[in-house]
Amino acid sequence: MRFKVLGCSGGIGDTRRTTSFLVDDDILIDAGTGVGDLSLEALRRIDHVFVTHAHLDHICDIPFLIDSVARLRDKPLTVYAVEGVLATLRQHIFNWSVWPDFTRVPNAEAPFMQYQTLTVGEAVRLGARTLTPIPAEHVVPAVGYHLDSGAGSLVFSGDTTVNPALWAYVNKLENLRYLLIETAFCEAEKSLAEVSKHLCPSLLAAELAQLARTPEIFITHLKPGEDELTMREVAQHVQGHALRELRNGDELVF
Repeated sequence: MRFKVLGCSGGIGDTRRTTSFLVDDDILIDAGTGVGDLSLEALRRIDHVFVTHAHLDHICDIPFLIDSVARLRDKPLTVYAVEGVLATLRQHIFNWSVWPDFTRVPNAEAPFMQYQTLTVGEAVRLGARTLTPIPAEHVVPAVGYHLDSGAGSLVFSGDTTVNPALWAYVNKLENLRYLLIETAFCEAEKSLAEVSKHLCPSLLAAELAQLARTPEIFITHLKPGEDELTMREVAQHVQGHALRELRNGDELVF
């Protein structure tokens, strides 16, 4: 599997793009502003969008993706998420007030988009690839994802805070190659991280102390203007793990 970072910032500005990852050429994990940098042909090839949660920085380009390429495709785009996330998309995005309900356009029998409900811990198999929603702890219904090619695997935490269930799952993965984990706030904003259910460097350090595997670790979802400060604080707080900042354009193969 080839995992390309289209966006991994906690905001926008300059070259920053919000969370979106392209897997091979047909799967998106989240659909933040980074999706808009793809060519029309690349957008047309996307068949599957796996959503971690319904916050705008993770779903904002789903409506534009469908509107841009639906007429160029011969099958619906499938949006995968747990039921709480799909309920938000139905009620607040694809509701005819904010955007058309593309599950009924051009008609309900042959729509441009369809939903598939996920259950935490239950894998979806796409050819030789499996994608499994895993536990996340956020202020809205949310998951992370475990991607497994058979030869290796990657875990993306999604937006999360202190989350013992994540480590219970991750520590069982013998073929784990990569761990992408958020650290949205610097240490001075720890109280904000706690109330919004994100991580800061000291909370990250306590979480990684539970990790029994030795994957390459990448930090994602850094807030604009605090990127360098937060990464310095991560280096000060986290012991025993080599890690670096995830960046747009990074490609991980496993």
